[in-house]
Amino acid sequence: MKKILFLLILTLAFCNSSMAFENIVVEEEPPVTTQVEQPKVLQAEVNFDWLDISQAQRQEQIDRYKNLLFSIDKDKIYLTKDEFNRKFSSFRKDKEYKHHYMMTNNGVTEDEDAKYCAFYYKKGTLVMYAIQYKTNPHNAFYYTAFGKLYYVDITSNDYPNFPYYSMQYNRKGQLKSAIYFVSKDIQYMYGPNKEFQGIWYKDKMYNASGKQTLTRSNW
Repeated sequence: MKKILFLLILTLAFCNSSMAFENIVVEEEPPVTTQVEQPKVLQAEVNFDWLDISQAQRQEQIDRYKNLLFSIDKDKIYLTKDEFNRKFSSFRKDKEYKHHYMMTNNGVTEDEDAKYCAFYYKKGTLVMYAIQYKTNPHNAFYYTAFGKLYYVDITSNDYPNFPYYSMQYNRKGQLKSAIYFVSKDIQYMYGPNKEFQGIWYKDKMYNASGKQTLTRSNW
């Protein structure tokens, strides 16, 4: 697992998420046939005009959402190692990883305790799974196939109603990405140094100049 380089590009809505791995194709397994009632999410209609507006207008949007994301108290964005450990030390190892591995690998996406999402290498081998506990809906925990914590998501209190934001941290507590969810279809993504990484529209990501750069299979 250590030999796999993860370049994570995630937008969590839970598991309307996107992950882009270098040299890894990620796909979500089909859900089980049992129908699960989905939570009601309030959402205003938002038009996607990224390809039609001028470069100056795109930059204005990039700056607008960057300012919204990073105007939050820095102490709430950039966690110290001690703060991260205090918050998430009990989640560093998934004690039920064998059970969760089996569930997610068989396409289970939800039970009475949590929501789940599986990520696969070349459509075959499960390399990572995510858990969002229903008692703790503002966090999602990403584990390797052996139950070792890899990433943590922290979403704002507005979740699951739009707009909201999500911050993602690696297992050392370092900020890896910040995402502003305008709607289910549109998300602005930034790196830890406030650099714009792209705008997602449904299954496609576009850069600052309007060029498509990535696609995702599990939107």
